[in-house]
Amino acid sequence: MDAKELKEKLCYETPNAAKKMNADGIAAADSFSEGYMNFLDAAKTEREAVTRAVEIAEMNGFSEYDPDEIYPAGSKIYYNNRGKSIILSVIGEKGLKEGARIIAAHIDSPRLDLRPNPLYEADGEALFKTHYYGGIKKYQWTAIPLALHGVIVKKDGETVTVTVGESDDDPKFVITDLLPHLAAKQMTSTLAEGIKGEDLNVLVGSRPFDQSDEAQNIKLNTLNILFEKFGVTEADFLSAELEIVPAFKACDIGFDRSMIGAYGHDDRVCAYPALMALLDTDAPAHTTLCVLTDKEEIGSDGNTGLNSAYMSFFIKALAKKEGLDGESVLSLSKCLSADVNAAYDPDFPEVYEKSNSSFINKGVVITKYTGSRGKGGSSDASAEFMAEIRALLDNADVCWQIGELGRLDAGGGGTVAKYVASHNIEVVDVGVPVLSMHAPFEVVSKLDVYSAYRAFYEFYKS
Repeated sequence: MDAKELKEKLCYETPNAAKKMNADGIAAADSFSEGYMNFLDAAKTEREAVTRAVEIAEMNGFSEYDPDEIYPAGSKIYYNNRGKSIILSVIGEKGLKEGARIIAAHIDSPRLDLRPNPLYEADGEALFKTHYYGGIKKYQWTAIPLALHGVIVKKDGETVTVTVGESDDDPKFVITDLLPHLAAKQMTSTLAEGIKGEDLNVLVGSRPFDQSDEAQNIKLNTLNILFEKFGVTEADFLSAELEIVPAFKACDIGFDRSMIGAYGHDDRVCAYPALMALLDTDAPAHTTLCVLTDKEEIGSDGNTGLNSAYMSFFIKALAKKEGLDGESVLSLSKCLSADVNAAYDPDFPEVYEKSNSSFINKGVVITKYTGSRGKGGSSDASAEFMAEIRALLDNADVCWQIGELGRLDAGGGGTVAKYVASHNIEVVDVGVPVLSMHAPFEVVSKLDVYSAYRAFYEFYKS
């Protein structure tokens, strides 16, 4: 055996997915990505993602979960948790006696939330005060077109859905920045200090209601527009969930159109493939669950995040219908925590450990552990489960790679994996590499998105 043959036998190297896939596979990836891009544009918030998931599920034969119903194999159901997280399930031929096959992704993304009293007038302008949500670089949110999404719930219980800034004829909003001519002091600040949280105020108007000298006339004009359009008053902001998100549409990136640029890849780039893989899994052996959850970007807390018990409650309820012990079912279950990883960026090599990084166009990435400060806050997948997932993907010829978030002391982050693991479920992170993660405009590879779909499909079938 010569050196070349020995190298092929003994060494590990991840090929570019474009070299591994044939023309049909690449065409399938491009086609799948079109549906994903449409989903991104329709689902910029967790509420919108749930709404769209329900629409897609019902078109594919799913019905809302009824706690009094007994579900035979092949049943397709969904549980909508407060409009901000959702579990979709296909009942397997074996039911839950050998545990469930779970894929959990989150559908919230970094953004700006309006404060309870957001609207004010200052020096001829009407503005919204915001509170940033999740890990953002604040300066990235200035001088870009923004849109307003969310709900306003009135005291009588009426819910008003708000979306302004997405249609071509809609107005947009913006957070202004300082001109370079006057920014000498600002430009000596660190990136973290150049724009502060209190500076993230959104410009929403500048014309007064009338020509009178009434105080706060510009604010009054803005309130009047909101009242005429949505029937709400200033007090209704107190019971609202309104989010500021980029007004960008998902688009192709590169001369070769090989990548997708958009807001919210983290983590809808895993949520959509997980959803579509479930819809395409007919007659699974094990009961399958697609969990699209909220609040991951701020620690998964709250009753719509996976640090709550709503997923385990649902599984235990299904187990009870089959006469099974819920805790035993959880312990026998297996899960892919479908979340993204940082794609290696050649412009910033100093924060990556190249031999343990993920790259665009090399397929879905398995992340054995996340965390920071010596794996702090991580769920570290077992060697046995890693071997099982490796074999599953290799046997199905799915393009995949291994990766960590970055250099050991460069930072860190977490996923929902540790909250799944707290129920004694086998879990490992599997997701898509992302460039410019947590920026208002992130980039992913179409081949990686499709590889995620194929990986999730094979897992559901296992």
